Amino acid sequence: MTTVRPGPRERLLEAAREVTYAQGVHVGVDAILSRADVARRSLYQHFGGKDGLIAEMLRQASNEHRYREVMAAAGDDPRDRVLAVFDELDVVTSRPAFRGCRYTAAELALSDPDHPAHAEIRGYKDRLHELFTEELAKMGKPDPAGEALQLLVLIDGVLAHAVTRPDTHPARAAKKTAALILDN
Repeated sequence: MTTVRPGPRERLLEAAREVTYAQGVHVGVDAILSRADVARRSLYQHFGGKDGLIAEMLRQASNEHRYREVMAAAGDDPRDRVLAVFDELDVVTSRPAFRGCRYTAAELALSDPDHPAHAEIRGYKDRLHELFTEELAKMGKPDPAGEALQLLVLIDGVLAHAVTRPDTHPARAAKKTAALILDN
């Protein structure tokens, strides 16, 4: 049985996902090229350069589907669906390899306001906001968009706090606060 090695484009994206998550988006392009085992020319052919690679990697790395899967597994009750996200965050943030939210880290690291990754990051965060707004609207909340923003602030806090104090299980504390938002 022979295995087919992914092409250079796929290898670059996978290497960018791995290397930038471990070392940040400012990692040298040579580290990505080395991990992908591709020539520099492939980077420019497929992405126009490192900026394009980072933007495309963020677009493809979206874990929005995971939020939807967790919510779907929790059933039909919007309250249960939202709270299930915090249970999953506790699992994710407890993993030894957890390094925080790649989107927030990239947003903070990329000081050039014209970097194409910013649009991908904001699009991802906007889609999460829409997801939670929909759930809160199903609950009949008077300000679903505002309360969805509160939940996202909690989630961002969990993802940041878990990097600096992983043993405190911030998702468990945030789940209690999320329940207060949902029940008021």
